[in-house]
Amino acid sequence: MTDWSTIEALPQIRLEQLFADDPERLAKLSLDVSGIHFDFSKTHLTRDAVAAFEKLAKEADLAGKRDAMFGGAHVNVTEDRPVEHTAERGEGKAESVQRAAEYHARMRMLIDAIEAEAFGPVRHVLHVGIGGSALGPDLLVDALGRDSERYDVAIVSNVDGVALEDVFDRFDPSATLLVVASKTFTTTETMMNADSAIGWMQENGVEDPYGRVIALTASPEKAIEWGVDETRILPFSEGVGGRYSLWSSIGFPAAIKLGWDQFAELLEGAAEMDRHFRLSALHENAPVLAAFADLYYTQVRGCETRAPFAYDERLRLLPSYLQQLEMESNGKGVTVDGKPVGRPTAPITWGGVGTDAQHAVFQLLHQGTHLVPVEFLAVIEAGDTLAEEHHRQLLLNAFAQGAALMKGRANPDDPSRAYPGDRPSSTILLDVLDARTLGALIAFYEHRVFVNGVLLGINSFDQFGVELGKEMAKAAAKGGGDFDPSTTDLIRRAGLE
Repeated sequence: MTDWSTIEALPQIRLEQLFADDPERLAKLSLDVSGIHFDFSKTHLTRDAVAAFEKLAKEADLAGKRDAMFGGAHVNVTEDRPVEHTAERGEGKAESVQRAAEYHARMRMLIDAIEAEAFGPVRHVLHVGIGGSALGPDLLVDALGRDSERYDVAIVSNVDGVALEDVFDRFDPSATLLVVASKTFTTTETMMNADSAIGWMQENGVEDPYGRVIALTASPEKAIEWGVDETRILPFSEGVGGRYSLWSSIGFPAAIKLGWDQFAELLEGAAEMDRHFRLSALHENAPVLAAFADLYYTQVRGCETRAPFAYDERLRLLPSYLQQLEMESNGKGVTVDGKPVGRPTAPITWGGVGTDAQHAVFQLLHQGTHLVPVEFLAVIEAGDTLAEEHHRQLLLNAFAQGAALMKGRANPDDPSRAYPGDRPSSTILLDVLDARTLGALIAFYEHRVFVNGVLLGINSFDQFGVELGKEMAKAAAKGGGDFDPSTTDLIRRAGLE
């Protein structure tokens, strides 16, 4: 059992005072990894706090559990599985790395065949998946594929038919590949969307729609049963969890949109962060320091949320991606031993995009009664070709908001115009937004989640919490289910009986 008493007893000193007390504070709490600058100096971490967390990490055997994950041990204890997403980028158990490389080679060969028009002229790629089978690929395509004219890629996750019909209106069915992404190949929403896409093709004269399907799955036999030829199935390992799967064949839409060289760069950037996480001392380790700050605010300050804000339009989907990664991983109430955790676990992740958010939610961040740790993400090199003032103003706003949250401003004559200050933020500043750097950034967040989970004593790699509602929806669809009066009435009113 880890002892949190030293951490819980840490003195609560204002941020400005922490800077005044330690001229070396910025140097101690900032570092550069893989073209990314991490600045944690505007958090309340101190030398004593980091030392206390290092002691906690030793008690929790963070180093041992980290080595076990990379070594292929079954650290996902509730499902008795290894955790193999790092093997997808070449860092892990030798056999798992070799298998991932073989799967990648298979994916590359299929992309080469598509480019050689083995499927006929292809202009559109319709990818259906949900959760980790959609959020990661969507982030990659949106962030890195805006200037690519290789293929028109659409990623549909919502079972709401409006989402699918919007793509049908834009795509030519005779020039479309359908990509079905599901680890089990039984996901209700995904398979329903896949069936509808097949129907759309049939209705529009495509003679062999199943011949235009590519399956991304850890259950190839299920894909074959559904109608996909074995040569068009891109498998991945059972040990790759959905929200960690964009490095595997689930990343197919990004690989075909960006080209294989860019996908390889994404993997190498993540591998660089893997090596940093494995080899760096804890007090010089970006994912570890970020997790220490996360835990300080949830355990010492009682913060229930944290908010990343992307000051770059190309990263607009990152907050949504992090919601799943962080809350599905660490939104748990029991330890790996099945006992109550007894303390807060994952904060609620929410956020937004750049200056838009300043005019929507920053009022609460600056003057509200909730203490919310904020994370600013920005890129030094502009992603546009407009006048430099656009990007200059974007970056200055990001940096000034962090400064204002920390400093605040007193106003004894008009409390409504007073800013309490002492509000924490961290800044993640990328040199450029390219495949390599984005790979490193996403891997940073994955390892941050892992450290949080280890120190809390929970399993970050299962997600049983999503099952109950799905089971009840399936029961209702069959006309069964023991529902409360409210739910029964809603079903009746919507005509779903």
